[in-house]
Amino acid sequence: MPVASTFSFDQRKRRLSGVVAIPVTPFDAHGAVESRTYENLVDRLITGGVEVVTPNGNTGEFYALDEAETRHCLELTVKAAAGRASVVAGVGHDVTTAIRAARHAREAGAELIMIHQPVHPYVSADGWVEYHRAIATAVPELGVVPYVRDARIEGGLLARLGDAAPNVIGVKYAVADPVRFASVARDAGLERFTWIAGLAELSAPGYFAVGATGFTSGLVNVAPAISLEMFHSLRDGDFRGAMDVWERVRPFEEMRAADGNANNVSVVKEALAQLDLCRPEVRPPSRVLRHGERRLVTGLLEKWGLH
Repeated sequence: MPVASTFSFDQRKRRLSGVVAIPVTPFDAHGAVESRTYENLVDRLITGGVEVVTPNGNTGEFYALDEAETRHCLELTVKAAAGRASVVAGVGHDVTTAIRAARHAREAGAELIMIHQPVHPYVSADGWVEYHRAIATAVPELGVVPYVRDARIEGGLLARLGDAAPNVIGVKYAVADPVRFASVARDAGLERFTWIAGLAELSAPGYFAVGATGFTSGLVNVAPAISLEMFHSLRDGDFRGAMDVWERVRPFEEMRAADGNANNVSVVKEALAQLDLCRPEVRPPSRVLRHGERRLVTGLLEKWGLH
């Protein structure tokens, strides 16, 4: 049985101030989750210096996995991490399903959960708070990180949520507006939560400038050293160094973001496939890259000295 975490909430908050890796979910030739490959990818992240791993994030194709698969991915992550890194389990969908996933995460040995932005078409401010409160209070032992992608979520709502559920210790903020982020973080409490730039490396410098202390990454699956180089520069206030990394990764991240993030996961998996680390297949509504796109990935890997 997994050993219960001895990390305090303050220690978990400090861990979130870093590169929060979102691992891909590798599939085998028959389209099933490839367990051994998954474990190897997580181990590679942690061996490379990553201290926080989020299975069942968007880069892990959360919405293309069924409930049994998300449980399996979480269990594989906890096993591979083996106490060397904090595991933040992605949960979501309806409240009952999310609570069931959160309780499973606790039983499996995760230290935190990340609650995906509700995808319900009718989200009210009060309903947003209640959705997160219900999930967070069902697992008071776990740290909780709401994933905010909706610009309507104001700092006051996050403060209300923190009052109702003290185990909400961080916020993954993924609204593409650093000015909005600066306001929300200060209205909610800049020191109250760990603020994570949720739009990866290209947004990280701007968000760190106004209060973020960590950022999420899918690129880190491919090149952990590059993502960690950016983080160390940002942590040390070396924005020139961080922007040097920014320029290096910009073409890769822009490929992922093109056409409304249509190939967000596909680009990462293609790079991993070219490095012989996993197959390139993704599930619909994503698609594998075309020949010309694959050649662009090859060129970037060569520039990074990985190919």
